[in-house]
Amino acid sequence: MVKYKGILLVGMFLAFMTSSYIWLGQTVQNRCPLIPQNLLGAISPRMKALSFEELERQHTELNLGGRFTPLGCIARHRVAIIVPYRDRESHLKVLLNNLHPMLQRQQLDYGIYVVEQALPVTFNKATMMNVGYTEALKDFDFQCVIFHDVDLIPENDNNLYTCPVNPRHMAVATDKHNYKLFYNGAFGGVLALTKEHMNKVNGFSNRYFGWGLEDDDMLKRVRYSGLTFSRPPAEVARYRSILHKRDETNPVNKDRVKIIKQVAKGMKTDGLNSLSYELLKKEYRKLYTWIYVKINRRSDFPENT
Repeated sequence: MVKYKGILLVGMFLAFMTSSYIWLGQTVQNRCPLIPQNLLGAISPRMKALSFEELERQHTELNLGGRFTPLGCIARHRVAIIVPYRDRESHLKVLLNNLHPMLQRQQLDYGIYVVEQALPVTFNKATMMNVGYTEALKDFDFQCVIFHDVDLIPENDNNLYTCPVNPRHMAVATDKHNYKLFYNGAFGGVLALTKEHMNKVNGFSNRYFGWGLEDDDMLKRVRYSGLTFSRPPAEVARYRSILHKRDETNPVNKDRVKIIKQVAKGMKTDGLNSLSYELLKKEYRKLYTWIYVKINRRSDFPENT
């Protein structure tokens, strides 16, 4: 009996080691390389707005919801791309046609979320980003979130869509600003944050109805939370802008300066923990997940007092 137990224990040990070896092989040995092998560096954006039908024919590798997982290796990064959106269909087509090939070369486990706000309430880009973040995490355990303007098209795939230790401002050099940083405190366009970052800063403010300063507000949140931020080199973090006139439903926010002065005392109660919206539709389309929401202006916001 003792000998039998000894043999049984040895067998169990060998089985454990074998299963551990297989597990380690899956999670370590077969992980995608730290530096993806198929990167091109500088790329010429595809600026023609193809139809959604043509885009779907070209991107058969996608799963519903605009989801992709690399073949042959396990992705090191699980990334949600959040695109706040209203009435920019041609821009969205161009963005999708450029993002999908680039993200796949970067060997990411990713999904693209397009968050649209219903009329007639004035557009609130920051709230749409909070909504996208919240809804994406309901679908999958994304560890990194990229908040992406619909009219900025990447020009270099060495600008990795991943999240480092610190929040990262990725749209450093755009053609409309002669490929130079617009100003030292610029923090908009394309922004990468982890779940931990988002929780620490309480997400974006929900108070910016109309154009202006929601990205500056986020930078203040990052600093007030004791975080620092990084930027890739300008020669890598290059973007082509799709020129357009400002949407008439997105006027300049006349109260933006008053609101941003209240960040320090307001960020603990204004953000993810005060997010309120009505989910009208959530559709897992071939190229992206479409989130359609209704929001209301709250009476306790400073611009309404």
